[in-house]
Order: sequence, then C-alpha cells, then structure tokens
Amino acid sequence: MIAEEATLARLMAATQAGDKSAYNVLLSEAGIWLERYFRRRVPPHQLDDLVQDVLMALHAKRGTYDTSRPFLPWLAAIARYRWIDHLRRVYKHETDQLEDNDASVESDEDIVEARASLERLFVHLPDKQAEAIELVKIEGHSIREASEMTGQSESLVKVNIHRGLKRLSALVEKAE
Repeated sequence: MIAEEATLARLMAATQAGDKSAYNVLLSEAGIWLERYFRRRVPPHQLDDLVQDVLMALHAKRGTYDTSRPFLPWLAAIARYRWIDHLRRVYKHETDQLEDNDASVESDEDIVEARASLERLFVHLPDKQAEAIELVKIEGHSIREASEMTGQSESLVKVNIHRGLKRLSALVEKAE
C-alpha cells in the first residue's frame, strides 16, 4: 500500500498522540515514498542509507510537524536537506580520493631530465654548497647527518644550503 497525503497526515497526527502502531505504519509508508523519491537521485548502493537517514530525521523532528499543514511537503523538505547533506559528504569524499590519486606519477624519463637539469645548475655552485643541498634537500638527510657526512659544522651546512639555493634561484631567474 502506498499511502496518499491524507492517510500519511492522519498517521503522523496519531503518532504525535502516542499511537505506536500508527508510527510503525507511518515509517513503513514513508520509507516506501522516500525510496521512490531518492531512486533517481542517488546510486542504488546509497539508497538504503539515505532513506534510513531521513527516517531518523523524521523520528527526531516528529514533534515539529504541524498537523494543520500537509505531511508530504514537510517530509520532502527533510528528504531534500538530507539529500543535499549526503551529496556534500559524497562530493567531499570523492574530492579527497581524487586529490590522493591525482599526485603526478613521475616517469623514469622525467626523473632523469630533472636530475640532468640539477647537475647543470650545480656546476655553477661551489662544491660544498652543491653537496649540502644534495644531502639535505634532495636526499632528505637532516642537517646533523649532512654535517657528519661532509665534515662541516651544522651552521656551515645551513649557510651553504642558504647561499646555494639563493644562487640557484638567481640563475633560474636570469635564465627566464
């Protein structure tokens, strides 16, 4: 049975008066109506969760229903707001997944080209600056580790990195 507006309004009024059997019928009929409402709006695997979400909202908001007004527009408004919330969650989740998967995958050719470009730039730096940048910025070693590997003090490693990056930046700007 698919109830019409008048029947659903009577069931809701009885529910507000405390009739548990009317409440069970109301939830069943509202669930059927909501499935039809959402069938063309969401993929089938999301349908049940969304219907349940709206039924829970109906339960929570049943005291706010005004029996002098039609029931279906009231239910449709709840359904619409829950659908919009659902779309926001799905969109955010999909966006998060896209951001994770959109990371550019470098090919071996790209890596070789980038390394060759770096080598061409490093030629213009003193060896200690190039070595400090290589160890810390490219290979990911800490300042302390780079200091131990090069025999330079930690302060000198930092200075060499700073000066080397500054010089590389000037070279790149000049080339443009």
